[in-house]
Amino acid sequence: MAKAIMIQGTMSNAGKSLVAAGLCRIFKQDGYKVAPFKAQNMALNSYITREGLEMGRAQVTQAEAAGIEPSVLMNPILLKPTNDTSSQVIVGGEVMENMSAKEYYKHKKELVFKVKEAYDKLAAQYDIIVLEGAGSPAEINLKENDIVNMFMAKMAKAPVLLVGDIDRGGVFASLVGTMALFEPEERELVKGIIINKFRGDLSILEPGLCQLTDMIHKPVTGVIPYMNLDIDDEDSLSERFSKKNTAGLVDLAVIRLPRISNFTDFNPLESMASVTVRYVDHAADLGDPDMILLPGTKNTMEDLLWMRQNGLEASVLKHAAKGKPVFGICGGYQMLGRTLKDPHGTEHGGQMAGMGLLPGETIFEKEKTRTRVTGTFDKVEGVFSGLSGIKFEGYEIHMGTTTLEGGNILSHIAEEGMDAKADGLSCGNIYGSYVHGIFDCGDVAGTIVSSLLRAKGISGEQVAGVDMAAYKERQYDLLAEGIRKNMDMDMIYRIIEEGVDYGK
Repeated sequence: MAKAIMIQGTMSNAGKSLVAAGLCRIFKQDGYKVAPFKAQNMALNSYITREGLEMGRAQVTQAEAAGIEPSVLMNPILLKPTNDTSSQVIVGGEVMENMSAKEYYKHKKELVFKVKEAYDKLAAQYDIIVLEGAGSPAEINLKENDIVNMFMAKMAKAPVLLVGDIDRGGVFASLVGTMALFEPEERELVKGIIINKFRGDLSILEPGLCQLTDMIHKPVTGVIPYMNLDIDDEDSLSERFSKKNTAGLVDLAVIRLPRISNFTDFNPLESMASVTVRYVDHAADLGDPDMILLPGTKNTMEDLLWMRQNGLEASVLKHAAKGKPVFGICGGYQMLGRTLKDPHGTEHGGQMAGMGLLPGETIFEKEKTRTRVTGTFDKVEGVFSGLSGIKFEGYEIHMGTTTLEGGNILSHIAEEGMDAKADGLSCGNIYGSYVHGIFDCGDVAGTIVSSLLRAKGISGEQVAGVDMAAYKERQYDLLAEGIRKNMDMDMIYRIIEEGVDYGK
């Protein structure tokens, strides 16, 4: 069985996911077969494996850093919030059902079995498993039902590194407080502390590190600086949403829906020179972008109602009336149609009018579509006519089926070994598709940006899109370099080799 190490944090967004990804990369560079693992993930950013199974995006990122194919064994349970009180529960990559928290906890025994089964299968294939916790491991009201933090560390006999985020302030209090709330046996599992997102002079911090070590009797294994890297984010705490971009030649506005999902779709556009990608949740902040992007969402109907109530739908309609492009992906594509029907109460229930910008009707079904696809754009009209004939690949994750009632088919897509089918619509400068990752192909992103530049009277030369695979590889290497320089990797390897005595 593999050796294990676990990354936990004092709070959400402390940097657990990126530290885990960086360690995966380092262990790969050092010649080990390494895989990530997170027992339970709560996120709306998800991914479809080659087997057509759904898992959290964070473990996909970590698998890429480790140089291996993502597998649902790395994330056996995924919770996708549908509203403020319930989530769609995905076990082993397939939808179990929508549950409230209380209903979910009733299934804990069977879910623990699924988690252990997945971990054991994974650990039998690799040298090192890098486990990731969730949120804070010291939430005393939730510990009884926790299966992802200390419960998992005990199950995997994994030594724990505890990460604190110094950028938000209060890092010493959060670390000391977390350790104080642990049970004695849990404190024994913690073998080191990581200070993350540090900016400034390390010599000024060192006296505090000495006092911290004296108080909690755990070594500081590293102080990781704040690193400006472009690596896929796990959830809506993403700093992308609040980042203040310098205005570029091309201004793209993404509507920041309350239940936004798979916003990593827009990373290829954001990574291009001269392109600004802004996330907008108020009509007053929309301005006059070159294109509006409607992202995926876990609840299309409720998020459209939200847009309707706060004036963003009206702003999108005005933008479209001026002949400016709107592009919807998945739930955003569904919103652009004429009608939304939910006869089974899959999301919101009932029926409502869509924006009416595309001639399509969506009916939400009980079964989820989960497929990886390749595709080719048809004869595309409007400002993005240059997309015609370009190939792409991506994946579908949606509950709804959209019936076309006119307009032009945007593309044809196919699963491996299957016949091609129509996907998406275009009507004038309005476009919609179910395919996540449709912009990842450099030719697609480059053609879109070139077309928007020409529409503004700027050089019509073809803009080169970013090779996302190569771009990601470079980012993972930079992450590993930053962690390796600022952590005591000899100590980390000793911690892994020594393991823990719990349960022996």
